[in-house]
Amino acid sequence: MDFNEKNNRRGKGGNNRNERPRRNFEERQEPAEGCIIGRNAVRELLRSGREVDKLMVAKGEREGSIVVMVAQAIERGIPVIEVERGKLDSLSGGVPHQGVIAMAAEKEYVSVDDILKIAEERGEKPLIVVSDGICDPYNLGAVIRCAEGAGAHGIIIPKRRNSGLTPAVTKASAGAIEHMAVAKVPNIANVIDELKEKGVWTFAAEAGGTDYGQVAFDCPVAIVLGSEGDGVSRLVKEKCDMTVSIPMYGRVNSLNVSTAAAVLLYAAARGQRK
Repeated sequence: MDFNEKNNRRGKGGNNRNERPRRNFEERQEPAEGCIIGRNAVRELLRSGREVDKLMVAKGEREGSIVVMVAQAIERGIPVIEVERGKLDSLSGGVPHQGVIAMAAEKEYVSVDDILKIAEERGEKPLIVVSDGICDPYNLGAVIRCAEGAGAHGIIIPKRRNSGLTPAVTKASAGAIEHMAVAKVPNIANVIDELKEKGVWTFAAEAGGTDYGQVAFDCPVAIVLGSEGDGVSRLVKEKCDMTVSIPMYGRVNSLNVSTAAAVLLYAAARGQRK
C-alpha cells in the first residue's frame, strides 16, 4: 500500500481518530546536562573515582545493584536522594534510567599525547579510535564500549559535526566511557598527520579497501571511522596510510559503524599481541 492509498483510506477528514499519532523524533527531549543515566553507567562512574555531585534513586527502588551503588555513594560521602520516578523520567529525556541517575561534572577531555602516554605506561602499542563524524550518540557510545572492551587507549573526536559526550553516549557505552580517554580536537585531518609523525599507522574503515583479514596490525594502530551517512571524509581518507574493508557475504553492503568498530578493533588488538 503506498502513501497516497493510506491517505485515501483515512478519508478527507484527515487521520483516523483511532490511529495512534507518530512521535516526532526531533521533538524528543534531551537528557539534562551532567546526567549519568542507568545502572551500568552509574556503577562504572562510581568505580572510576570521578567526582559525583549526587545520586538520585527512584522511590521503592532500593534493591539489587542499586543497593550496592547507594552503599558506595554513602561511603564516599555522595548525597543520595530518593525522588519520584517522574523526576528521573524528566531528567533522562526518555533515555531508560532503570531507577537511578547520578549528577556529575562533564568528563574531562585529554590530549592526543595523553592517549599515547597511556599506551606507553601500559607497555603496549597504541590502539586508538578516531571518529570522523559519528553523529548518532548511541553509535558513538557503542563504539566507545567496543573500544574499551578491545583494550584501546583512547578515542579522538572532532569538535564539530560529531556527537559530543552527551548523557545518551554515556548510557549507550554502558559505563565504558568512564574508563576511556577521550580527546576532542579541532581538525581530524591534522590529527592524522600528528599520529603518523609519532609512528602510529592510520587505517580508514571504508569500502573498496584491503580486506582487513589480510592486514597484520602488528604496529601502533589508529582505526578511523566515518559518519553514518558519508563514511570517512575524502581528505581524511587520503591522509590515512591504508583503507581497510570488511568483506560482506550477504545482501547488505555495509555494517553499522559500531559493529564495524568491533570487528576491526578486535582484529587490531589480536594483531598487536601476536
